[in-house]
Amino acid sequence: MIYCVEDDENIRELVIYTLKTTGFKAVGFGDGESFRAALQEEKPELILMDIMLPGESGMELLARLKGDRHYKNIPVIMLTAKSSEYDKVLGLDGGADDYITKPFGMMELISRIKAVLRRTGQREDTDVLEAGKVRMDVDRHEVWVDGAQVALTYKEFELLKLLLLNRNIVLSRDRLLEDIWGYDYTGETRTVDVHVRTLRQKLGEGGSCIETVRGIGYRIGDGHEA
Repeated sequence: MIYCVEDDENIRELVIYTLKTTGFKAVGFGDGESFRAALQEEKPELILMDIMLPGESGMELLARLKGDRHYKNIPVIMLTAKSSEYDKVLGLDGGADDYITKPFGMMELISRIKAVLRRTGQREDTDVLEAGKVRMDVDRHEVWVDGAQVALTYKEFELLKLLLLNRNIVLSRDRLLEDIWGYDYTGETRTVDVHVRTLRQKLGEGGSCIETVRGIGYRIGDGHEA
């Protein structure tokens, strides 16, 4: 089941029609209130969310979802007319799995949905991941360094989790961009470097476990750069 939260009736009906004709079950909602009511009845596989909605905005709904342990793992694709890099980064760092600007083609939308479902379906959460002084509780969405809890953004958490799941394996910047920001993310690889730098700073002494492999990318190792 896919939920589409879009206040433009024409767009919403077209998206729902396209989803149904390509084999998906889909339901549309014109506002956040009706969407949240439906969420209590059935948990969807994926959510398409417009940002500009009457009442509660798409960003506010996204924050609600990612802050609730029952719904935080549902992948979300933002559908919006806002196309600036700042808006994209805001949505992606807020927990969105992809960001599609209007107008968009229906076949592109279906392709992006399938890509997100493949990507999120392959993620296997281990309850607790550890490296050096860093400890991550995946289910609780908490990170601790030497016994002190550290607050991370959604993308920082996902970046650290991917590195922990692939301990001692070098992950290229392109691989990190694809898995964390989406295969179609148009930002340059410096986005990864900026997030790694911020992540290290937040982890303090624990940040040394993230190694830089020059010219390639990053890995969780023994705290020595290659």
